[in-house]
Amino acid sequence: MIRLQSPIEGRKTHFGYIRDIFEEYGCDFSSNFEYDQGQFDSILWRDAGETIYLRLPFIVLEGELDHYEALIAFGSPYVIKHVVNIGLDRDENALATVAGISQFQKPLDKDGHIEDKSRWVQASENKIEKLLYSLEEPLSS
Repeated sequence: MIRLQSPIEGRKTHFGYIRDIFEEYGCDFSSNFEYDQGQFDSILWRDAGETIYLRLPFIVLEGELDHYEALIAFGSPYVIKHVVNIGLDRDENALATVAGISQFQKPLDKDGHIEDKSRWVQASENKIEKLLYSLEEPLSS
């Protein structure tokens, strides 16, 4: 994992507003959330079973997460690499996967080693800058 320092950290906005804009730029709300915190993920690179993500975590200050008007504040963004098994799943859930019941395998490594860190820091900073530039109104502090 690579922690980033970014102007988005500590900024506040409404969940629905930012979700709608971020999704237009390939930054999706992660379905793995709690009602007091969540994250947006953007794929920076994918090859075979490896994916490098820019993750933008946030906390909920007012309201409930996944409601449009929930007030959120961003935390420190970071880059993370997931490595998944792209072969056949041979565990006890394999039958469910083949039957189409289970769509995803668990990552083999949720925090894989990231090569060329400066490349991914730069890519992440560019992505965050693009996201912030796309906003109709600036995020509050």
